[in-house]
Amino acid sequence: MTKQVLIVGLGLIGSSLAACIKRAHPDCEVSGWDFSATTCQIAEERGIVNQIAADFATGAVNCDVLLFATPVAVTLSYFEELAHLPYREQLIVTDAGSTKLQLTKRAQALGLPFLGGHPMAGSHKSGINACDENLFEEAYYIFTPEDSQKVALNQLQELLKGTRAKYVELTPQEHDEITGMLSHLPHIIAASLVTQADAFNQIHPRAKQLAAGGFRDITRIASSDPIMWTDILLSNREVLMSQLTLWQEEMSKVQRLLIHRDREGICQFFDHAKDTRDSLPVHKNGAIPAFHDLFVDIPDVPGVIAEVTGLLGEAKISITNLKIQETREDILGVLQITFKSQRDLEAGKDCLEAKTPYHCRIK
Repeated sequence: MTKQVLIVGLGLIGSSLAACIKRAHPDCEVSGWDFSATTCQIAEERGIVNQIAADFATGAVNCDVLLFATPVAVTLSYFEELAHLPYREQLIVTDAGSTKLQLTKRAQALGLPFLGGHPMAGSHKSGINACDENLFEEAYYIFTPEDSQKVALNQLQELLKGTRAKYVELTPQEHDEITGMLSHLPHIIAASLVTQADAFNQIHPRAKQLAAGGFRDITRIASSDPIMWTDILLSNREVLMSQLTLWQEEMSKVQRLLIHRDREGICQFFDHAKDTRDSLPVHKNGAIPAFHDLFVDIPDVPGVIAEVTGLLGEAKISITNLKIQETREDILGVLQITFKSQRDLEAGKDCLEAKTPYHCRIK
């Protein structure tokens, strides 16, 4: 019998997962459900799903796999409804949320056949119009199964093979602690830096102009969806309170180094950070999606940006963002081009190096 899949939440992640499933398993019947009628209409018109469920309950009792691509708080509310529905005995429930422990505990309390999942990929775009069947390629896809869920895990991994992601297994607690340290805490720190800089800008207005370069780059994750990140922080509250305490202790150490003018200690602080950072994998998708940036040294002459983008267009290589880092008369400027994927980044570099004299580099 054809496997019936229901995806609840048809934004960027949900719609992209639907596209991946349909590509790898054309025999699957992929239904969708979203609170937005417009999103449902687009999903059906573009063939992202085979059909839109009449409502959540109808779709849930007629599927073999139920995948929630919704915020954790929303998924929890659906759990309450699902627990009172006559769902199929073989049903597998999974999700694509950023935290796992809270969902796992509630599912266990309700007796739901839940196996947590988290595709660690994203985009600067959101919504169904950003649907991308290549979004998860080479990204990590984390599962948090219990020992008794090996069969269900194998079925999910087979269903999701069209993502071309790299599967990883963790416990729910491990998942939340790791993502808390590597993703959630950095988002808090980035947002805090931007907020502190905004207050500083009120006193020193020129600071905002000067922040357009490196400061803007190191805080770019602060531009993430506020509603989504509110949900993430509250669903990983205990882990983040602990991590924030450790962060405050680390900052207190730096403060003491400054108080005592400890030159050697400060140097060791930066030296250890440099060694640790330099040993991290380069251009790999992890807890925070990688930024696929190419830096091109260009002369300050009319038409050069049009030349570069035109060559990329002719090669059918899409870009997602373009920024001039610096241009002054008679010297080279730096054109920062952001691509959708590592493959596009490397193809763009090869294209420009072959057809222009401009130096290209990947940081």
